Amino acid sequence: MSAGQAATAVIAGIGACLPERLVKNEEVSARLGLSDDWIRDRTGIEQRYVSAPHEATSDLAVDAGRRALDSCGNPDVDFVLLATCTPDSLFPATAPSVAARLGLKGVPAFDMNAACSGFIYALTIASSMIATGAFRSALVIGAEVVTPLLDQFDQVTSPVFGDGAGAVVLRRGEPGEPGSLLEQVMGSDGDLLDILVTPGGGSRMRVAGVPLDPDTAYLKMQGRLVYKYAVKHMAAASEEVLARTGWRPEDVDHLVAHQANRRILTATASAIGVPAERAVVNVERVANTSAASIPLALVDAMGQDRFKPGDRILFCAFGGGVTWAAATLVWPGLPATAPL
Repeated sequence: MSAGQAATAVIAGIGACLPERLVKNEEVSARLGLSDDWIRDRTGIEQRYVSAPHEATSDLAVDAGRRALDSCGNPDVDFVLLATCTPDSLFPATAPSVAARLGLKGVPAFDMNAACSGFIYALTIASSMIATGAFRSALVIGAEVVTPLLDQFDQVTSPVFGDGAGAVVLRRGEPGEPGSLLEQVMGSDGDLLDILVTPGGGSRMRVAGVPLDPDTAYLKMQGRLVYKYAVKHMAAASEEVLARTGWRPEDVDHLVAHQANRRILTATASAIGVPAERAVVNVERVANTSAASIPLALVDAMGQDRFKPGDRILFCAFGGGVTWAAATLVWPGLPATAPL
């Protein structure tokens, strides 16, 4: 690439991992006094993967990152960006540890938190850093261990979330090259932060030395409002990014939305105008994995041979904060992966 020529970030590798422990609805429904049908009807979820007590977000991030690097021949990586709202600790950041464990000691590494929108936020940030010419490549990871933040007897949150991680390797490339991020949209509305929040543990509500209080220690979700705003903002962001890209809804070959629940996915596809059969859905098998959900859905779809080089992909997500994001790309030719 000649000096002064525009650059972009291209997806060169991908990987994902899930914890070993599989929890089906029967176990959750017995604990909550609900039926399996009740959970399926309201969420579309049939099972989720739950980390063991010794498994932290960094463990899943390292596994997914290693698989992504292996998938493209273990290239040099200039920086690591970890999207997570469940870091190993409040301080320090988790990404430097992940980088060191992957043999990337010395490169810049940092966390960013946009909750369930985090992976698209991270892709956008990494793509911009590469486009400036300051960096040639990046490892972008979305990893979450959400289940320890759940009140196991909360009927709203306990059936919905699972743990997992996914990662992509980005390299510098030419605009329009298959695999390059085309357009991105991001937004937020902090006035809605209370609809999806874990109140305790930060500087606003300190918990050191205070007995555990379920009202502050666990993730709280106002389900109806999350549904309303998730569909509204994912649809609006998608319409904006499609307009910027020059695509119509019918041009989209695959919609890869944050896997919140099946109702939100169906309503979002309908609101955008993308046929339901073009939406990638794996929430029934992995549940809501926050920032990990989009890369997990990508790997799952690749394992089912759904993507072909040249396919037009639309990403969109909504998360706590609240945040939302959307992005477009043309799918590259990547090595096949096994289904999750």
